[in-house]
Amino acid sequence: MRFLDYFKAANTKAVVPVMVSTIATLLAVSVVNNSPVGAANPFKHTLLAAKESKANEPIVTMVTNKGTIKFRVYKDDAPITSANFLDLVQKGFYNGLTFHRYEPGFCIQGGDPNGNGSGGYIDPQTHNERTIKLEVNPSNPKLSHDAAGVVAMARSGNPDSASSQFYFTLGPAKFLDSTGPGQGYAVFGRVTEGLEVVKALRKGDKIVKVTDK
Repeated sequence: MRFLDYFKAANTKAVVPVMVSTIATLLAVSVVNNSPVGAANPFKHTLLAAKESKANEPIVTMVTNKGTIKFRVYKDDAPITSANFLDLVQKGFYNGLTFHRYEPGFCIQGGDPNGNGSGGYIDPQTHNERTIKLEVNPSNPKLSHDAAGVVAMARSGNPDSASSQFYFTLGPAKFLDSTGPGQGYAVFGRVTEGLEVVKALRKGDKIVKVTDK
């Protein structure tokens, strides 16, 4: 069983953190748009960094029987987890799989080829399940279960057991954040479009197709 069952009974509250860097970038855009031609732009490097960051955060499109979901993948903030997920997307692994777990107000979970929470991706070369190291960063607010629409990897009690199963949060679940070594669950993305579709998903609903184009 992936994703420890006792979490489903937890009742927590959380506040979405203020993204200071985002506010700074918006202010920078405002200054640039009103700067005279040839004037020195103190926000130039901030703008370039922001553009580069967004360019390295691909948008995944997931078509389900309930509608389409789009979510941003944090390649820079969670490189191991992101690389694993995007590789499976590019292999077409998720196409046709189902969501096998629904917990009202908590999460909707899918990505198991067995359809019951017991499976993962089997590497065709080794014939073993491919798993990845737990990747968490408590100091990074982007990697917090702070709202509905967070995308993260499910795992068993072994911190380094995540393979292919993932989940969308249906509300704040900060008790899943890391509090120390080997603790927490690896967040690697966030829904940008279709949150209403995420909230409409139920056990047995189907993932029709997933792409990162």
